[in-house]
Amino acid sequence: MTEAWIIDTARTPRGVGKVGKGALSDVHPQRILSTVLKALAERNNLNTAEIDDVIAGCGTQYGKQGSCIARMAALDAGFDNKAGGFSLDRFCGSGMTAVSLAAMGVMSGAQDLVIAGGVESMSYGSTLPRPAGMVGTVDGGNAHLRAIHPQPHQGVCGDLIATLEGITREDVDQLAFESQQRAAHALANGHFSKSLVTVYKDDGSVALENEEYPRPQTTLEGLAALKPAFQAMYDYPLDEEGLTYKKLVEAAYPGVKINHVHHAGNSSGVVDGAGAVVIASPEYAKAHGLKPRARIRAVAAIGDSPELMLNAPVPAARKALAKAGMNLKDIDLFEINEAFAVVPIKFMRDLGIDPSIVNVNGGAIALGHPIGATGAIIVGALLDELERRDLNLGLATLCAAGGMAPAVIIERM
Repeated sequence: MTEAWIIDTARTPRGVGKVGKGALSDVHPQRILSTVLKALAERNNLNTAEIDDVIAGCGTQYGKQGSCIARMAALDAGFDNKAGGFSLDRFCGSGMTAVSLAAMGVMSGAQDLVIAGGVESMSYGSTLPRPAGMVGTVDGGNAHLRAIHPQPHQGVCGDLIATLEGITREDVDQLAFESQQRAAHALANGHFSKSLVTVYKDDGSVALENEEYPRPQTTLEGLAALKPAFQAMYDYPLDEEGLTYKKLVEAAYPGVKINHVHHAGNSSGVVDGAGAVVIASPEYAKAHGLKPRARIRAVAAIGDSPELMLNAPVPAARKALAKAGMNLKDIDLFEINEAFAVVPIKFMRDLGIDPSIVNVNGGAIALGHPIGATGAIIVGALLDELERRDLNLGLATLCAAGGMAPAVIIERM
């Protein structure tokens, strides 16, 4: 089996995901992704006719983000017609799964050059009407599945995990504060500049060239004053029959009394953005003068409790490490998506990891979480930081709805 080499990574800045307020909210999602694809092709002098596939994760695949956004974005980027594309959905894990599939294609020998990543215009997704029968649950309105696996809102799951694990409001607020501080330091010192590409409007004017979401002015006192975001919805009727998130939780955990600790300040930001990674076989890279930045040592995906939804990063990391023949001490840096503050807290507690090597430049709480793109973005962020610190090995993972998580281990070259 051949190796899969990372040639380059790129991403857009993340814009606030609110129509009329975010800088990317009126940019077509295909254009957001094509910005990244075009930048990667141009700065690496890729012959786009030789790209075996463009793979894009996206969590809301209809309307502007439907019609195989990977293929449409590749065409919009000016790629040769021979460069095909396909889109996938593993909820928040979509972008990382795209990277993993690209690595698998190259490792198997079936492909030589793939661009993989993802995109999400969450401002656009917020404008879409909810289909009939959908009640705000991930089960798609399937009553049979709901009886087997009652899956509440992901924010409610975050609060439930915190309750079961004894993670306090102070704990989650402290992590959120540190995320903002680390992101502010990284931005002030240009730690993201290597991968960041400007997004332009169709008229050629700049749409966004810098991160729009971070709030460096955040204080612990300000976080402590925020009301829990998911408490009000806990008892709110989701349908005419009186379904509530509380009933879904209590179906799996009878009698539990949730301590609602998450709010807008310690949960991931709603943003628009895209990111991607160029992956090539050693033979192709050498033949075309492409200098590798890293090799992919292992990819993995695993499921855990759908009822808790957010716990799979720990077993995903263990699975990836086992496949790579490594242990936790081999890893120099970790990127654990901050979907909710409880996720990296539990990850670090369960695995005994020093917080100083996790999300060192802040995470999604400070920078935002464009659902389909984040997995690819954090792989790129991990590689950039390994290079900046002259370190070797990094592991990235993130939780996904349905109780899943992909994981990737990369090694600098």
